[in-house]
Amino acid sequence: MSEGLRERKKRQTRRHIRQTALGLFVGRGFDHVTVAEVAAAAQVSVNTVYNYFPAKEDLVLPPEEASPQRLADMVRRRAPGQSAVPAVLGELRREVERRDPALGLSEGFGRVLEMMRAAPTLTARLGDLGARMTGELAEVLATETGRPPGDPVARMVAWQVGNLHALLYSEIARLTTDGRGVHEIARAVLELLETFEQLCGERLLGYAPRERP
Repeated sequence: MSEGLRERKKRQTRRHIRQTALGLFVGRGFDHVTVAEVAAAAQVSVNTVYNYFPAKEDLVLPPEEASPQRLADMVRRRAPGQSAVPAVLGELRREVERRDPALGLSEGFGRVLEMMRAAPTLTARLGDLGARMTGELAEVLATETGRPPGDPVARMVAWQVGNLHALLYSEIARLTTDGRGVHEIARAVLELLETFEQLCGERLLGYAPRERP
């Protein structure tokens, strides 16, 4: 079904508000810009901003891009016969190859990164988000392997995947800070994913295959 006019306008308004906010945050610092100032610069009401972004932090880390279900959803989407870890590795590779901005693979990310690192509430949200991603993944893995909640194997696999995911972002941040270009960073991240897969044993790579119909 094609996008209706109303939905398109809402999407455009949302993107405009967020882009305006990011520009202000990068220029002056996250903690030095109010939601009212974002609304004024975007030429919308404060209520409109909150309708699209219930919390100020959502303007930087919107739930659809920074979801605790991110890794769990990658596993849920895996093809019949595919195991959990290769499914995550495949999706991460595709994100890198298409230079997905959600990974920070875009020009100008360096200044956004500096802004985020300087804001305690944003760094705290990132830390909490990573822990929740790992927890949600562990629950899905336990359920899909017929194990009870808190299953130690599911938790250990989720921990490995969660740490890899965090390492990717750390590496992207490090290389961005070093002034590397987007394409060079992407190549480095793909090599990191390849190295991780080579280090994995058969049990980890073959864990939790999706049943074939």
